[in-house]
Amino acid sequence: MDASFWALVGLVLFFVLIFYLKVPGKIGGALDKRADDIRKELEEARKLREEAQELLAEYQRKRSEAEAEAEGIIAEATAEAERLTVETNQALEEMIARRSKSAEDKIAQAESQAIAEVRAKAADVSVTAAREILAAKVTDKVADDILDKSIDQVKSQLN
Repeated sequence: MDASFWALVGLVLFFVLIFYLKVPGKIGGALDKRADDIRKELEEARKLREEAQELLAEYQRKRSEAEAEAEGIIAEATAEAERLTVETNQALEEMIARRSKSAEDKIAQAESQAIAEVRAKAADVSVTAAREILAAKVTDKVADDILDKSIDQVKSQLN
């Protein structure tokens, strides 16, 4: 009996022992279990990917809504600023017009008052001059009557 015969017997016994201990079934079960674990992990990864895509879509939608809202706020603020600028300019122009009108009214009033004062002073000076001239040239009762009439006449005409 040579060594190859014993090697064959050992190999056959080895295979019998492997089949007796159900090693191929255990290896198949382990491989099936590993395949199931991989399948579960792939399914979980797919679900996570879908959730991530949903979250991404939601965040993109929210971002676009926020951008649209920000643009609306900016447009509204710009319109409000323009409106306030127009209102402020109008108010400023109205205030300038009122102050100009007030200044013109004060100037006109001061001018009228100055003219009235000059007329009154001129009347007083004219009356005084007429009185002195008439007093120097006319000295009797007639002169006094003429003088009083003239003074009254000058006062009524100048005022």
